[in-house]
Amino acid sequence: MNNNYSSNKMSVEAINQHKNSSDDIMIEVKDISVRFNLSNQKIDNLKEYFIRLIKRKLVFQEFFALKNVSFNVHRGESWGIIGSNGSGKSTLLKVISGIIKPYTGNIKINGTVAPLIELGAGFDGNLTARENIFLNGCVLGHSIKFMEEHFDEIVKFAELDEFLDSPIKNYSSGMVARLAFSVATIVNAEILIVDEILSVGDISFKQKCEKRMEEMRNKGVTLLYVSHSIDEVKRICDKVIWLNKGEIKMVGNAVDVCDEYIKVMKR
Repeated sequence: MNNNYSSNKMSVEAINQHKNSSDDIMIEVKDISVRFNLSNQKIDNLKEYFIRLIKRKLVFQEFFALKNVSFNVHRGESWGIIGSNGSGKSTLLKVISGIIKPYTGNIKINGTVAPLIELGAGFDGNLTARENIFLNGCVLGHSIKFMEEHFDEIVKFAELDEFLDSPIKNYSSGMVARLAFSVATIVNAEILIVDEILSVGDISFKQKCEKRMEEMRNKGVTLLYVSHSIDEVKRICDKVIWLNKGEIKMVGNAVDVCDEYIKVMKR
């Protein structure tokens, strides 16, 4: 599998070089900063919160999850985002997905986005897998007719035939990941965003997901991929952004950035 993946990756890179010359940008991020207000006080109830709010005694500490982040992603490229916990990886993906708005800066998305940001997002634990397939499809903007046409394909890929009528609150995290990935990738999205969701799956399903991502990339789909597995990032991605405390520490070729990241982490 690795040999085939490498050869396909090289062909995609050749295509990207041609496309990049025409400046075919799918994601344009300019000086993005994200600020959160962290309370310095312990407030036990809503009444106390409003009393302090009225008296203007609420004290917050500014925390910047991202600081002046800029980069461009071209059509068909695969970008990995690495960094230690709390470095801003998931926050960056949420900004790109439109889940949160930046405090400063601008972002431009040129294409439809299929986000896999949080495990179980868009699912209702009390509903069955069958019901959640249609629910999640509606959340992603698909019609009931579209979901009916692709229902069997979704179930087959997720390998959950025997558990279709069980509430997903009884599912393992790996089973939820299978269902979420299957629903999100059934559509012909132009940008696929994956955030650590595959870390809970078994090896065979990870390989299956990587194969589907490879097929999507060969069709020109752009990929943003967050993972703590550096080997996965090297194998899947062309380029990598290394975030450290909300700032870009390094950006460039996947192997070069990952190798430097490992060196620093070992110190």
